[in-house]
Amino acid sequence: MVIVFITIAAALGMFMWGKVRYDLVALLALFVVVVFGIIPAETAFKGFAHPAVITVASVMIISQGLQNSGLIDTITRRIARKTGNNALLQIILLTGITAIASGFMNNVGALAIMMPVAVNLVRKSGRSPSFVLMPIAFASLLGGMMTLIGTPPNIIIATFRQEAVGEAFHMFDYLPVGAGVVVVGLLFIALIGWRLIPHREAGDSQQTMFDIEDYVTEVIVKENSKLRGKRILDLRKHRGVDVNIICHVRGEKRCQMPSPETEFLAGDVLIIEADSDSLKNFLDVTGFTLAGGKEIETGKDTEGKEVIVKEVVVMKNSRLVGRTATGMDLRNRFGINLLALARHDWKIRKRLGLVRFAVGDVLLLQGRKTVLDDTISTLGCLPLAERGLRIGFPPRVLLALSIFVVSIIAVVAGFLPVQISFAIAAVVFVLTKLIPVREAYEDIDWSVIVLLAAMIQLGSALKITGGTELVANSMVHFAGKLPLWVMMIGIMIVTLALANVINTAATSVLMAPIGIVIAQKLGISIDPILMCIAVATSCPFMTPIGHQSNILVMTPGGYKFGDYWKMGLPLTILVIAVSVPLILLVWKP
Repeated sequence: MVIVFITIAAALGMFMWGKVRYDLVALLALFVVVVFGIIPAETAFKGFAHPAVITVASVMIISQGLQNSGLIDTITRRIARKTGNNALLQIILLTGITAIASGFMNNVGALAIMMPVAVNLVRKSGRSPSFVLMPIAFASLLGGMMTLIGTPPNIIIATFRQEAVGEAFHMFDYLPVGAGVVVVGLLFIALIGWRLIPHREAGDSQQTMFDIEDYVTEVIVKENSKLRGKRILDLRKHRGVDVNIICHVRGEKRCQMPSPETEFLAGDVLIIEADSDSLKNFLDVTGFTLAGGKEIETGKDTEGKEVIVKEVVVMKNSRLVGRTATGMDLRNRFGINLLALARHDWKIRKRLGLVRFAVGDVLLLQGRKTVLDDTISTLGCLPLAERGLRIGFPPRVLLALSIFVVSIIAVVAGFLPVQISFAIAAVVFVLTKLIPVREAYEDIDWSVIVLLAAMIQLGSALKITGGTELVANSMVHFAGKLPLWVMMIGIMIVTLALANVINTAATSVLMAPIGIVIAQKLGISIDPILMCIAVATSCPFMTPIGHQSNILVMTPGGYKFGDYWKMGLPLTILVIAVSVPLILLVWKP
Protein backbone atom coordinates (compact mmCIF):
# COMPACT_ATOMS: atom_id res chain seq x y z
CA MET A 1 0.00 0.00 0.00
CA VAL A 2 2.82 2.38 0.85
CA ILE A 3 4.34 1.96 -2.62
CA VAL A 4 0.99 2.78 -4.25
CA PHE A 5 0.46 5.89 -2.11
CA ILE A 6 3.97 7.13 -2.82
CA THR A 7 3.52 6.45 -6.53
CA ILE A 8 0.19 8.28 -6.68
CA ALA A 9 1.54 11.20 -4.64
CA ALA A 10 4.55 11.47 -6.95
CA ALA A 11 2.29 11.30 -10.00
CA LEU A 12 0.04 14.05 -8.63
CA GLY A 13 3.09 16.17 -7.92
CA MET A 14 4.34 15.73 -11.47
CA PHE A 15 0.88 16.51 -12.83
CA MET A 16 0.92 19.82 -10.95
CA TRP A 17 4.55 20.51 -11.90
CA GLY A 18 3.54 20.24 -15.54
CA LYS A 19 7.04 19.75 -16.96
CA VAL A 20 6.39 16.15 -18.05
CA ARG A 21 3.41 15.16 -20.21
CA TYR A 22 0.64 13.73 -18.06
CA ASP A 23 0.27 10.59 -20.20
CA LEU A 24 3.95 9.80 -19.67
CA VAL A 25 3.57 10.44 -15.93
CA ALA A 26 0.63 8.02 -15.81
CA LEU A 27 2.61 5.36 -17.69
CA LEU A 28 5.59 5.77 -15.36
CA ALA A 29 3.29 5.34 -12.36
CA LEU A 30 1.79 2.22 -13.93
CA PHE A 31 5.23 0.75 -14.57
CA VAL A 32 6.18 1.29 -10.92
CA VAL A 33 3.24 -0.73 -9.58
CA VAL A 34 3.88 -3.44 -12.20
CA VAL A 35 7.58 -3.68 -11.33
CA PHE A 36 6.72 -4.05 -7.63
CA GLY A 37 4.29 -6.84 -8.47
CA ILE A 38 1.14 -5.04 -7.34
CA ILE A 39 -0.39 -5.29 -10.84
CA PRO A 40 0.46 -8.48 -12.78
CA ALA A 41 2.48 -7.79 -15.91
CA GLU A 42 -0.01 -9.68 -18.09
CA THR A 43 -2.79 -7.27 -17.07
CA ALA A 44 -0.73 -4.07 -17.10
CA PHE A 45 -2.39 -2.76 -20.26
CA LYS A 46 -5.85 -4.09 -19.54
CA GLY A 47 -7.00 -0.50 -19.13
CA PHE A 48 -6.86 0.03 -22.89
CA ALA A 49 -9.76 -2.41 -23.24
CA HIS A 50 -11.83 -0.66 -20.60
CA PRO A 51 -15.27 0.46 -21.87
CA ALA A 52 -14.60 4.04 -20.75
CA VAL A 53 -11.50 4.25 -22.94
CA ILE A 54 -13.34 2.91 -26.00
CA THR A 55 -16.25 5.28 -25.43
CA VAL A 56 -14.03 8.34 -25.01
CA ALA A 57 -12.15 7.57 -28.25
CA SER A 58 -15.43 7.05 -30.12
CA VAL A 59 -16.88 10.32 -28.84
CA MET A 60 -13.79 12.19 -30.07
CA ILE A 61 -14.32 10.83 -33.59
CA ILE A 62 -18.07 11.53 -33.54
CA SER A 63 -17.41 15.06 -32.29
CA GLN A 64 -15.13 15.81 -35.23
CA GLY A 65 -17.62 14.24 -37.65
CA LEU A 66 -20.37 16.55 -36.37
CA GLN A 67 -18.02 19.48 -36.75
CA ASN A 68 -17.13 18.48 -40.30
CA SER A 69 -20.78 18.16 -41.27
CA GLY A 70 -21.42 21.81 -40.41
CA LEU A 71 -24.26 21.02 -38.02
CA ILE A 72 -23.12 23.06 -35.04
CA ASP A 73 -21.72 25.90 -37.12
CA THR A 74 -24.96 26.24 -39.10
CA ILE A 75 -26.93 26.59 -35.87
CA THR A 76 -24.55 29.08 -34.29
CA ARG A 77 -24.31 31.30 -37.35
CA ARG A 78 -28.07 31.57 -37.70
CA ILE A 79 -28.57 32.45 -34.06
CA ALA A 80 -25.60 34.83 -33.99
CA ARG A 81 -27.34 37.06 -36.55
CA LYS A 82 -30.12 37.72 -34.05
CA THR A 83 -27.98 39.12 -31.25
CA GLY A 84 -27.33 42.57 -32.67
CA ASN A 85 -25.20 44.75 -30.38
CA ASN A 86 -26.83 43.65 -27.12
CA ALA A 87 -24.05 42.51 -24.77
CA LEU A 88 -26.32 40.55 -22.45
CA LEU A 89 -28.05 38.78 -25.34
CA GLN A 90 -24.67 37.90 -26.88
CA ILE A 91 -23.44 36.32 -23.64
CA ILE A 92 -26.69 34.40 -23.11
CA LEU A 93 -26.83 33.00 -26.64
CA LEU A 94 -23.13 32.20 -26.98
CA THR A 95 -22.84 30.48 -23.61
CA GLY A 96 -26.18 28.71 -24.10
CA ILE A 97 -25.25 27.32 -27.52
CA THR A 98 -21.83 26.24 -26.25
CA ALA A 99 -23.33 24.48 -23.22
CA ILE A 100 -25.94 22.61 -25.29
CA ALA A 101 -23.37 21.58 -27.90
CA SER A 102 -21.01 20.40 -25.16
CA GLY A 103 -23.66 18.02 -23.88
CA PHE A 104 -23.62 16.07 -27.12
CA MET A 105 -20.05 16.34 -28.33
CA ASN A 106 -16.61 16.72 -26.81
CA ASN A 107 -16.68 19.98 -24.85
CA VAL A 108 -13.31 21.09 -26.23
CA GLY A 109 -14.61 20.46 -29.76
CA ALA A 110 -17.71 22.55 -29.04
CA LEU A 111 -15.54 25.38 -27.73
CA ALA A 112 -13.23 25.18 -30.74
CA ILE A 113 -16.22 25.65 -33.04
CA MET A 114 -17.69 28.51 -31.01
CA MET A 115 -14.52 30.54 -30.42
CA PRO A 116 -14.20 32.17 -33.88
CA VAL A 117 -17.98 32.69 -34.10
CA ALA A 118 -17.97 34.42 -30.70
CA VAL A 119 -14.94 36.57 -31.50
CA ASN A 120 -16.37 37.67 -34.85
CA LEU A 121 -19.59 38.63 -33.09
CA VAL A 122 -18.00 40.71 -30.32
CA ARG A 123 -15.54 42.35 -32.71
CA LYS A 124 -18.40 43.62 -34.84
CA SER A 125 -19.86 45.09 -31.65
CA GLY A 126 -16.60 46.87 -30.86
CA ARG A 127 -15.77 44.70 -27.85
CA SER A 128 -12.69 42.73 -26.87
CA PRO A 129 -12.65 38.92 -27.17
CA SER A 130 -11.86 38.78 -23.44
CA PHE A 131 -15.46 39.86 -22.94
CA VAL A 132 -16.73 36.46 -24.07
CA LEU A 133 -13.98 33.81 -24.29
CA MET A 134 -13.79 32.83 -20.62
CA PRO A 135 -17.60 32.72 -20.32
CA ILE A 136 -17.95 30.31 -23.24
CA ALA A 137 -15.05 28.20 -21.94
CA PHE A 138 -16.83 27.84 -18.60
CA ALA A 139 -20.10 27.16 -20.44
CA SER A 140 -18.43 24.27 -22.29
CA LEU A 141 -17.44 22.75 -18.92
CA LEU A 142 -20.93 23.20 -17.49
CA GLY A 143 -22.62 21.73 -20.55
CA GLY A 144 -20.47 18.63 -20.45
CA MET A 145 -22.02 17.51 -17.17
CA MET A 146 -25.52 17.08 -18.66
CA THR A 147 -25.06 13.79 -20.51
CA LEU A 148 -23.05 10.61 -20.37
CA ILE A 149 -20.92 11.62 -23.36
CA GLY A 150 -20.51 15.31 -22.52
CA THR A 151 -17.17 14.81 -20.79
CA PRO A 152 -14.84 11.81 -20.23
CA PRO A 153 -15.26 11.83 -16.40
CA ASN A 154 -18.99 11.08 -16.79
CA ILE A 155 -18.16 8.02 -18.89
CA ILE A 156 -15.54 6.88 -16.38
CA ILE A 157 -17.86 7.31 -13.40
CA ALA A 158 -20.63 5.41 -15.20
CA THR A 159 -18.34 2.42 -15.71
CA PHE A 160 -17.35 2.41 -12.03
CA ARG A 161 -21.04 2.29 -11.14
CA GLN A 162 -21.48 -0.68 -13.46
CA GLU A 163 -18.64 -2.51 -11.74
CA ALA A 164 -20.17 -1.75 -8.33
CA VAL A 165 -23.89 -2.45 -8.88
CA GLY A 166 -24.02 -4.14 -12.29
CA GLU A 167 -25.56 -1.20 -14.16
CA ALA A 168 -23.95 1.96 -15.50
CA PHE A 169 -25.46 5.40 -15.54
CA HIS A 170 -27.52 5.88 -18.67
CA MET A 171 -27.26 8.58 -21.31
CA PHE A 172 -29.47 11.16 -19.60
CA ASP A 173 -29.13 10.15 -15.95
CA TYR A 174 -26.88 13.17 -15.45
CA LEU A 175 -29.46 15.56 -16.93
CA PRO A 176 -31.73 16.36 -13.94
CA VAL A 177 -28.84 17.60 -11.82
CA GLY A 178 -26.70 18.80 -14.72
CA ALA A 179 -29.45 20.86 -16.33
CA GLY A 180 -30.24 22.61 -13.07
CA VAL A 181 -26.59 23.47 -12.48
CA VAL A 182 -26.18 24.63 -16.10
CA VAL A 183 -29.19 26.95 -15.97
CA VAL A 184 -28.09 28.58 -12.72
CA GLY A 185 -24.45 28.68 -13.82
CA LEU A 186 -25.24 30.31 -17.16
CA LEU A 187 -27.51 32.87 -15.49
CA PHE A 188 -24.66 33.76 -13.12
CA ILE A 189 -22.18 34.06 -16.00
CA ALA A 190 -24.56 36.20 -18.08
CA LEU A 191 -25.72 38.52 -15.31
CA ILE A 192 -22.71 38.79 -13.01
CA GLY A 193 -19.77 36.53 -13.91
CA TRP A 194 -18.51 38.25 -17.07
CA ARG A 195 -18.28 41.53 -15.15
CA LEU A 196 -15.74 39.96 -12.76
CA ILE A 197 -13.10 39.23 -15.39
CA PRO A 198 -10.78 41.83 -16.97
CA HIS A 199 -11.97 43.20 -20.30
CA ARG A 200 -9.19 44.43 -22.54
CA GLU A 201 -9.91 47.31 -24.85
CA ALA A 202 -10.93 46.19 -28.34
CA GLY A 203 -8.36 47.01 -31.00
CA ASP A 204 -9.07 48.95 -34.18
CA SER A 205 -7.37 46.50 -36.50
CA GLN A 206 -9.66 44.41 -38.61
CA GLN A 207 -6.80 42.06 -39.44
CA THR A 208 -6.32 40.81 -35.89
CA MET A 209 -9.08 38.75 -34.37
CA PHE A 210 -7.74 38.55 -30.81
CA ASP A 211 -6.18 40.89 -28.27
CA ILE A 212 -3.11 38.75 -27.74
CA GLU A 213 0.35 39.42 -26.46
CA ASP A 214 2.74 40.98 -28.99
CA TYR A 215 3.93 38.81 -31.81
CA VAL A 216 7.58 37.84 -31.96
CA THR A 217 8.95 37.68 -35.49
CA GLU A 218 12.12 38.00 -37.56
CA VAL A 219 12.93 40.63 -40.15
CA ILE A 220 15.84 40.84 -42.59
CA VAL A 221 17.70 43.99 -43.60
CA LYS A 222 17.86 44.05 -47.42
CA GLU A 223 20.26 45.93 -49.69
CA ASN A 224 17.53 48.32 -50.73
CA SER A 225 16.07 48.80 -47.25
CA LYS A 226 15.33 52.43 -46.45
CA LEU A 227 17.18 52.35 -43.13
CA ARG A 228 20.18 50.27 -44.19
CA GLY A 229 23.23 51.92 -42.65
CA LYS A 230 21.14 53.75 -40.05
CA ARG A 231 21.19 53.06 -36.32
CA ILE A 232 18.56 51.57 -34.03
CA LEU A 233 18.12 54.91 -32.28
CA ASP A 234 17.13 56.46 -35.64
CA LEU A 235 13.85 54.57 -35.39
CA ARG A 236 12.72 57.10 -32.77
CA LYS A 237 12.39 59.72 -35.50
CA HIS A 238 9.50 57.82 -37.08
CA ARG A 239 6.06 58.03 -35.53
CA GLY A 240 4.01 54.88 -35.17
CA VAL A 241 7.05 52.61 -35.03
CA ASP A 242 6.70 50.97 -31.64
CA VAL A 243 8.69 47.74 -31.69
CA ASN A 244 11.08 46.11 -29.29
CA ILE A 245 14.28 44.77 -30.89
CA ILE A 246 15.15 41.92 -28.56
CA CYS A 247 17.95 40.29 -30.55
CA HIS A 248 20.32 41.24 -33.37
CA VAL A 249 21.93 38.51 -35.47
CA ARG A 250 24.81 39.15 -37.87
CA GLY A 251 26.31 36.00 -39.29
CA GLU A 252 27.22 33.77 -36.37
CA LYS A 253 27.17 36.66 -33.92
CA ARG A 254 24.10 37.16 -31.72
CA CYS A 255 23.46 40.16 -29.51
CA GLN A 256 20.63 40.20 -26.99
CA MET A 257 19.23 43.69 -26.37
CA PRO A 258 21.48 45.41 -28.93
CA SER A 259 22.86 48.88 -28.33
CA PRO A 260 20.94 51.87 -29.76
CA GLU A 261 24.13 52.66 -31.70
CA THR A 262 23.95 49.34 -33.63
CA GLU A 263 23.80 49.93 -37.40
CA PHE A 264 21.51 48.05 -39.77
CA LEU A 265 23.61 46.23 -42.37
CA ALA A 266 22.37 44.16 -45.30
CA GLY A 267 21.81 40.56 -44.22
CA ASP A 268 21.22 41.40 -40.56
CA VAL A 269 18.40 39.51 -38.88
CA LEU A 270 16.39 41.25 -36.18
CA ILE A 271 14.13 39.44 -33.72
CA ILE A 272 11.45 41.97 -32.83
CA GLU A 273 8.40 42.08 -30.59
CA ALA A 274 5.39 44.10 -31.76
CA ASP A 275 1.65 44.03 -32.19
CA SER A 276 0.26 43.59 -35.70
CA ASP A 277 -0.23 47.32 -36.39
CA SER A 278 3.23 48.31 -35.18
CA LEU A 279 4.77 45.48 -37.17
CA LYS A 280 3.10 46.73 -40.35
CA ASN A 281 4.28 50.32 -39.69
CA PHE A 282 7.80 49.11 -38.94
CA LEU A 283 8.04 47.26 -42.26
CA ASP A 284 6.68 50.25 -44.19
CA VAL A 285 9.12 52.69 -42.58
CA THR A 286 12.26 50.56 -42.72
CA GLY A 287 11.81 48.61 -45.93
CA PHE A 288 12.91 45.49 -44.05
CA THR A 289 11.18 42.19 -44.93
CA LEU A 290 9.79 39.37 -42.87
CA ALA A 291 12.09 36.38 -42.72
CA GLY A 292 9.10 34.08 -43.30
CA GLY A 293 7.56 35.83 -46.28
CA LYS A 294 7.88 38.82 -48.58
CA GLU A 295 4.89 40.75 -47.28
CA ILE A 296 2.30 40.75 -44.58
CA GLU A 297 -0.57 41.76 -46.82
CA THR A 298 -2.54 39.54 -49.16
CA GLY A 299 -0.91 39.40 -52.58
CA LYS A 300 0.26 37.21 -55.45
CA ASP A 301 3.22 34.87 -55.56
CA THR A 302 5.53 34.44 -58.54
CA GLU A 303 3.07 32.01 -60.19
CA GLY A 304 0.16 34.40 -59.83
CA LYS A 305 -1.48 32.39 -57.02
CA GLU A 306 -3.21 34.37 -54.30
CA VAL A 307 -1.26 34.42 -51.04
CA ILE A 308 -3.10 35.07 -47.77
CA VAL A 309 -2.22 35.45 -44.10
CA LYS A 310 -4.14 33.75 -41.29
CA GLU A 311 -3.95 33.64 -37.54
CA VAL A 312 -4.28 30.18 -36.01
CA VAL A 313 -4.10 28.73 -32.52
CA VAL A 314 -2.16 25.53 -31.83
CA MET A 315 -4.56 22.88 -30.49
CA LYS A 316 -3.71 20.14 -28.03
CA ASN A 317 -3.59 17.37 -30.66
CA SER A 318 -1.64 19.46 -33.16
CA ARG A 319 1.33 17.91 -34.94
CA LEU A 320 3.24 21.09 -34.12
CA VAL A 321 3.28 20.68 -30.32
CA GLY A 322 6.82 20.20 -29.06
CA ARG A 323 8.36 20.70 -32.52
CA THR A 324 9.94 23.65 -34.31
CA ALA A 325 9.22 25.32 -37.63
CA THR A 326 12.71 24.38 -38.80
CA GLY A 327 12.35 20.77 -37.69
CA MET A 328 8.95 20.49 -39.36
CA ASP A 329 10.29 22.19 -42.52
CA LEU A 330 6.97 24.00 -42.86
CA ARG A 331 7.86 25.81 -46.07
CA ASN A 332 9.01 22.82 -48.12
CA ARG A 333 6.74 20.12 -46.68
CA PHE A 334 3.55 22.11 -46.27
CA GLY A 335 4.00 25.17 -48.48
CA ILE A 336 3.47 27.71 -45.69
CA ASN A 337 5.57 30.36 -43.99
CA LEU A 338 5.62 31.07 -40.26
CA LEU A 339 5.59 34.86 -40.10
CA ALA A 340 5.19 35.41 -36.38
CA LEU A 341 4.33 33.77 -33.08
CA ALA A 342 2.59 34.97 -29.91
CA ARG A 343 2.56 33.20 -26.56
CA HIS A 344 0.91 34.56 -23.45
CA ASP A 345 3.17 36.02 -20.78
CA TRP A 346 6.37 34.69 -22.38
CA LYS A 347 9.49 36.31 -23.75
CA ILE A 348 11.27 34.69 -26.66
CA ARG A 349 15.03 34.77 -26.94
CA LYS A 350 15.50 32.34 -29.83
CA ARG A 351 15.34 32.48 -33.58
CA LEU A 352 11.72 31.98 -34.58
CA GLY A 353 12.40 28.73 -36.41
CA LEU A 354 13.94 27.21 -33.27
CA VAL A 355 11.04 27.88 -30.90
CA ARG A 356 9.15 24.73 -29.88
CA PHE A 357 5.42 25.20 -30.37
CA ALA A 358 3.11 24.80 -27.37
CA VAL A 359 -0.63 24.42 -26.94
CA GLY A 360 -2.33 27.82 -27.17
CA ASP A 361 0.37 29.49 -29.28
CA VAL A 362 -1.06 31.94 -31.81
CA LEU A 363 0.73 31.76 -35.15
CA LEU A 364 0.66 34.07 -38.14
CA LEU A 365 0.88 31.82 -41.20
CA GLN A 366 1.25 32.74 -44.86
CA GLY A 367 0.43 30.51 -47.80
CA ARG A 368 -1.53 30.06 -50.99
CA LYS A 369 -5.24 30.49 -50.49
CA THR A 370 -5.94 27.22 -52.28
CA VAL A 371 -3.96 25.10 -49.81
CA LEU A 372 -3.69 27.09 -46.55
CA ASP A 373 -7.01 25.96 -45.03
CA ASP A 374 -6.28 22.28 -45.66
CA THR A 375 -2.75 22.66 -44.31
CA ILE A 376 -4.01 24.33 -41.14
CA SER A 377 -6.41 21.43 -40.61
CA THR A 378 -3.68 18.87 -41.29
CA LEU A 379 -1.41 20.49 -38.72
CA GLY A 380 -4.18 20.42 -36.11
CA CYS A 381 -4.60 24.18 -35.71
CA LEU A 382 -7.74 26.27 -35.32
CA PRO A 383 -8.13 29.26 -37.69
CA LEU A 384 -8.87 32.45 -35.80
CA ALA A 385 -9.03 35.16 -38.44
CA GLU A 386 -11.17 35.00 -41.58
CA ARG A 387 -12.09 31.53 -40.47
CA GLY A 388 -12.41 28.87 -43.16
CA LEU A 389 -14.93 26.32 -41.93
CA ARG A 390 -15.82 23.06 -43.57
CA ILE A 391 -19.57 23.60 -43.74
CA GLY A 392 -21.41 20.62 -45.12
CA PHE A 393 -24.41 20.72 -47.41
CA PRO A 394 -27.77 20.07 -45.69
CA PRO A 395 -27.81 16.37 -46.73
CA ARG A 396 -24.46 15.88 -44.95
CA VAL A 397 -25.75 17.64 -41.87
CA LEU A 398 -28.85 15.45 -41.94
CA LEU A 399 -26.74 12.31 -42.38
CA ALA A 400 -24.46 13.17 -39.45
CA LEU A 401 -27.39 14.04 -37.24
CA SER A 402 -29.24 10.84 -38.18
CA ILE A 403 -26.28 8.59 -37.35
CA PHE A 404 -25.74 10.35 -34.04
CA VAL A 405 -29.41 10.25 -33.01
CA VAL A 406 -29.70 6.55 -33.87
CA SER A 407 -26.65 5.77 -31.73
CA ILE A 408 -28.17 7.69 -28.80
CA ILE A 409 -31.52 5.92 -29.20
CA ALA A 410 -29.75 2.56 -29.18
CA VAL A 411 -28.13 3.46 -25.86
CA VAL A 412 -31.21 5.01 -24.24
CA ALA A 413 -33.44 2.10 -25.30
CA GLY A 414 -30.94 -0.41 -23.97
CA PHE A 415 -30.33 -2.09 -27.31
CA LEU A 416 -26.56 -1.61 -27.10
CA PRO A 417 -24.07 -0.58 -24.43
CA VAL A 418 -22.68 2.89 -24.95
CA GLN A 419 -19.18 1.78 -25.93
CA ILE A 420 -20.54 -0.46 -28.71
CA SER A 421 -23.16 1.98 -30.01
CA PHE A 422 -20.76 4.91 -30.26
CA ALA A 423 -17.96 2.78 -31.70
CA ILE A 424 -20.38 1.72 -34.45
CA ALA A 425 -21.38 5.36 -35.01
CA ALA A 426 -17.71 6.36 -35.31
CA VAL A 427 -17.12 3.66 -37.92
CA VAL A 428 -20.21 4.74 -39.88
CA PHE A 429 -18.96 8.33 -39.82
CA VAL A 430 -15.77 7.11 -41.49
CA LEU A 431 -17.57 4.85 -44.00
CA THR A 432 -19.86 7.69 -45.07
CA LYS A 433 -16.81 9.99 -45.41
CA LEU A 434 -18.06 12.45 -42.84
CA ILE A 435 -14.54 12.12 -41.50
CA PRO A 436 -11.53 10.68 -43.36
CA VAL A 437 -9.85 7.61 -41.88
CA ARG A 438 -6.58 9.46 -41.29
CA GLU A 439 -8.37 12.36 -39.64
CA ALA A 440 -10.35 9.96 -37.44
CA TYR A 441 -7.13 8.61 -35.94
CA GLU A 442 -5.65 12.10 -35.65
CA ASP A 443 -8.71 13.43 -33.83
CA ILE A 444 -8.38 10.88 -31.05
CA ASP A 445 -6.41 12.56 -28.30
CA TRP A 446 -4.10 9.63 -27.65
CA SER A 447 -2.55 11.33 -24.65
CA VAL A 448 -5.96 11.18 -22.93
CA ILE A 449 -6.42 7.54 -23.99
CA VAL A 450 -3.03 6.56 -22.55
CA LEU A 451 -3.72 8.57 -19.40
CA LEU A 452 -7.07 6.84 -18.84
CA ALA A 453 -5.75 3.34 -19.50
CA ALA A 454 -2.81 3.82 -17.14
CA MET A 455 -4.77 5.58 -14.39
CA ILE A 456 -7.49 2.89 -14.42
CA GLN A 457 -4.89 0.28 -13.60
CA LEU A 458 -3.29 2.57 -11.02
CA GLY A 459 -6.71 2.91 -9.42
CA SER A 460 -6.97 -0.88 -9.40
CA ALA A 461 -3.64 -1.04 -7.58
CA LEU A 462 -4.97 1.35 -4.94
CA LYS A 463 -8.04 -0.85 -4.48
CA ILE A 464 -6.09 -4.13 -4.41
CA THR A 465 -3.75 -2.90 -1.67
CA GLY A 466 -6.58 -1.51 0.46
CA GLY A 467 -5.64 2.11 -0.15
CA THR A 468 -9.10 3.06 -1.40
CA GLU A 469 -10.71 1.73 1.77
CA LEU A 470 -8.13 3.49 3.95
CA VAL A 471 -8.86 6.90 2.37
CA ALA A 472 -12.61 6.28 2.57
CA ASN A 473 -12.38 5.22 6.22
CA SER A 474 -10.44 8.38 7.04
CA MET A 475 -13.05 10.60 5.44
CA VAL A 476 -15.88 8.73 7.14
CA HIS A 477 -14.06 8.97 10.48
CA PHE A 478 -13.75 12.75 10.26
CA ALA A 479 -17.16 13.53 8.76
CA GLY A 480 -19.25 10.39 9.17
CA LYS A 481 -21.24 11.74 12.14
CA LEU A 482 -22.08 14.98 10.37
CA PRO A 483 -25.13 15.38 8.11
CA LEU A 484 -24.82 13.69 4.72
CA TRP A 485 -24.85 16.99 2.87
CA VAL A 486 -21.70 18.03 4.75
CA MET A 487 -19.95 14.84 3.64
CA MET A 488 -21.07 15.51 0.06
CA ILE A 489 -19.67 19.03 0.16
CA GLY A 490 -16.41 17.67 1.58
CA ILE A 491 -16.12 15.12 -1.22
CA MET A 492 -16.81 17.84 -3.82
CA ILE A 493 -14.17 20.15 -2.33
CA VAL A 494 -11.52 17.40 -2.40
CA THR A 495 -12.49 16.50 -5.98
CA LEU A 496 -12.46 20.14 -7.07
CA ALA A 497 -9.03 20.68 -5.52
CA LEU A 498 -7.65 17.80 -7.60
CA ALA A 499 -9.54 18.72 -10.77
CA ASN A 500 -8.15 22.27 -10.77
CA VAL A 501 -4.54 21.09 -10.80
CA ILE A 502 -4.54 17.72 -12.60
CA ASN A 503 -6.43 16.19 -15.50
CA THR A 504 -10.17 15.80 -14.82
CA ALA A 505 -10.19 12.24 -16.15
CA ALA A 506 -7.42 11.28 -13.74
CA THR A 507 -9.36 12.91 -10.91
CA SER A 508 -12.47 10.85 -11.65
CA VAL A 509 -10.44 7.63 -11.81
CA LEU A 510 -9.01 8.31 -8.34
CA MET A 511 -12.14 9.66 -6.66
CA ALA A 512 -14.88 7.35 -7.99
CA PRO A 513 -13.66 4.19 -6.17
CA ILE A 514 -13.15 6.21 -2.98
CA GLY A 515 -16.67 7.60 -3.28
CA ILE A 516 -18.15 4.13 -3.71
CA VAL A 517 -16.44 2.85 -0.55
CA ILE A 518 -17.55 5.94 1.40
CA ALA A 519 -21.17 5.29 0.39
CA GLN A 520 -20.86 1.65 1.40
CA LYS A 521 -19.39 2.60 4.79
CA LEU A 522 -22.26 5.03 5.37
CA GLY A 523 -24.81 2.43 4.28
CA ILE A 524 -26.30 4.62 1.55
CA SER A 525 -26.72 4.41 -2.22
CA ILE A 526 -23.55 5.10 -4.18
CA ASP A 527 -25.42 7.26 -6.68
CA PRO A 528 -25.49 10.61 -4.82
CA ILE A 529 -21.79 10.33 -3.99
CA LEU A 530 -20.86 9.49 -7.59
CA MET A 531 -22.97 12.40 -8.82
CA CYS A 532 -21.09 14.72 -6.46
CA ILE A 533 -17.83 13.54 -7.98
CA ALA A 534 -19.21 13.86 -11.53
CA VAL A 535 -20.29 17.46 -10.97
CA ALA A 536 -17.05 18.43 -9.24
CA THR A 537 -14.81 16.99 -11.96
CA SER A 538 -16.73 19.06 -14.52
CA CYS A 539 -16.06 22.36 -12.73
CA PRO A 540 -12.32 23.19 -12.64
CA PHE A 541 -12.99 26.91 -13.08
CA MET A 542 -10.31 28.42 -10.87
CA THR A 543 -7.12 27.76 -12.88
CA PRO A 544 -6.24 27.73 -16.59
CA ILE A 545 -4.56 24.33 -16.16
CA GLY A 546 -7.68 22.65 -14.80
CA HIS A 547 -9.09 21.88 -18.24
CA GLN A 548 -8.06 22.22 -21.88
CA SER A 549 -10.95 24.61 -22.52
CA ASN A 550 -9.46 27.04 -20.00
CA ILE A 551 -6.02 26.82 -21.61
CA LEU A 552 -7.44 27.28 -25.10
CA VAL A 553 -8.88 30.73 -24.37
CA MET A 554 -5.99 32.03 -22.27
CA THR A 555 -3.83 33.54 -25.02
CA PRO A 556 -6.60 34.71 -27.39
CA GLY A 557 -8.39 36.35 -24.45
CA GLY A 558 -5.24 37.91 -23.04
CA TYR A 559 -5.99 36.38 -19.63
CA LYS A 560 -3.50 35.89 -16.82
CA PHE A 561 -3.33 32.89 -14.48
CA GLY A 562 -4.94 34.87 -11.67
CA ASP A 563 -7.91 35.98 -13.76
CA TYR A 564 -9.71 32.65 -13.64
CA TRP A 565 -10.56 32.49 -9.94
CA LYS A 566 -12.27 35.89 -10.06
CA MET A 567 -15.24 34.40 -11.85
CA GLY A 568 -14.34 30.78 -11.16
CA LEU A 569 -14.48 30.89 -7.35
CA PRO A 570 -18.02 32.30 -6.99
CA LEU A 571 -19.19 30.04 -9.81
CA THR A 572 -17.69 27.01 -8.02
CA ILE A 573 -19.43 27.95 -4.76
CA LEU A 574 -22.69 28.40 -6.65
CA VAL A 575 -22.32 24.99 -8.34
CA ILE A 576 -21.85 23.30 -4.95
CA ALA A 577 -24.78 25.18 -3.42
CA VAL A 578 -27.11 24.21 -6.27
CA SER A 579 -25.93 20.68 -7.00
CA VAL A 580 -25.96 19.20 -3.47
CA PRO A 581 -29.71 19.83 -2.87
CA LEU A 582 -30.52 18.69 -6.42
CA ILE A 583 -28.54 15.47 -5.96
CA LEU A 584 -30.30 14.72 -2.66
CA LEU A 585 -33.65 15.41 -4.33
CA VAL A 586 -33.07 13.34 -7.48
CA TRP A 587 -30.81 10.58 -6.12
CA LYS A 588 -32.23 9.46 -2.81
CA PRO A 589 -29.54 8.24 -0.36
